[in-house]
Amino acid sequence: MDFPDLPDRLAQVREAVARHQTIRGWTHPVRIVAVTKTHGPEAVRAAVAAGLTDMGENRVQEALQKQELLAGLSVAWHLIGTLQRNKARQAAGRFALIHSVDRGDLSAELDRRAASGSRQAILVQVNCSDEPQKGGVEPRELPGLLEGLQPLEHLEVRGLMTMSALTDDTVEQRRAFRRLRELRDAAEQSGFRLPELSMGMSGDFPAAVEEGATMIRLGTVLFGERTR
Repeated sequence: MDFPDLPDRLAQVREAVARHQTIRGWTHPVRIVAVTKTHGPEAVRAAVAAGLTDMGENRVQEALQKQELLAGLSVAWHLIGTLQRNKARQAAGRFALIHSVDRGDLSAELDRRAASGSRQAILVQVNCSDEPQKGGVEPRELPGLLEGLQPLEHLEVRGLMTMSALTDDTVEQRRAFRRLRELRDAAEQSGFRLPELSMGMSGDFPAAVEEGATMIRLGTVLFGERTR
C-alpha cells in the first residue's frame, strides 16, 4: 500500500485539531485539504482511501493531469498556489475552490473565462505576514478588492486565505492568522459574507486552528517529506 502511515497520521491530525479548537472554544468543522502537489496519483488514491476528499495542488497543469488520470474518483480539487492571469482560462471551472485570488485583473479574467451560467468559487489571499515575497493583497487594500469582486457574476467569494511567515515562533504564526480572522470579521460587519478561513499548513496548523481556521492545507504531515 502506498503511504501506509497516512491513516495514523490523519488520526493524529484530527486529534490535534480537536484539541486546539477546544483551547479556544471553537466548534465549527475544520476541513483538511490534502496537499498532493509533487506527489503522484497514488497519493490522491491513498488520501481518498483514508477518508479525505479535498485535494490541494499548486500548479494548474499538474492538477489537470491528475484530474484526467483520476477522473473516476470523487474528489474536490483545490488550487492553492499562485495563479497567473494567463492560466485563468485553464483554471476556471476545473477547481472546486481557488484559494489564491489577490488582484482585480486576475479576478476579472477568471470571471470572463468561467462558463456561462456557472460560478467559480474563490478565496481572496491576503498577505498577513508582511513579507514582500508572499502573495496576497495587502490588508489595507482588501476592502477595495472585495468591493471590486461584487459585480463579477461568475465568481463566488467564499472567504479569505493566508500564510504565516516561515517560522517556528507560534506567537508570530498566531499574529498572522489572528490578523486574517480580524480582517474577515471587519469585512463581514461591512456586509460581506466570508465564512471560510483557509490558513495553516503542516508546520503551523495548530496555531491556525486556535485562531479560527475553517480549512487547513496539509502535505508533509500527512504524506511525509516530498521526494522532488
